[in-house]
Amino acid sequence: MLDEVDVHILDLLQTETRLSNLELSQRVSLSAPATHARVKRLEQDGYIDSYTAILNQEKLGYDLLCTIFMSTSIHQTQQINELERHLSAMPEVMECYCMTGAFDYMLKTIHRDRKELEAFIRELNQLGVAQLQTSIVLREVKASTVLPLRK
Repeated sequence: MLDEVDVHILDLLQTETRLSNLELSQRVSLSAPATHARVKRLEQDGYIDSYTAILNQEKLGYDLLCTIFMSTSIHQTQQINELERHLSAMPEVMECYCMTGAFDYMLKTIHRDRKELEAFIRELNQLGVAQLQTSIVLREVKASTVLPLRK
């Protein structure tokens, strides 16, 4: 069970990942060793998956962010597992979701230009894809990794 201090720590860590343990301890009104122990427990218990830096895609030359809805023509578990392993290994795939509804998968992909996107779609078409619907993101309105822990 998480108490209010745990939730406060998680909330701070997901919004201000560069907080030092000392700063974090001051914000949650605990000693630095007690705060460190709680963070380690939250990591070990799986509440914290990882820490990361989010890079600026445009500054790094990635001009196309896309969503791709994909239906497959495969239905056997072994083939589906192989498809998912392949999708997971593709560096252009930033996110991949197996879904219900009209499409089997939704991919969030990143590409430097249209030629890279075209090559990526050609590669997808060799994986047992029955249907693709690709949309290019014109403008990012909101992107967040923050879970709404407090209301």
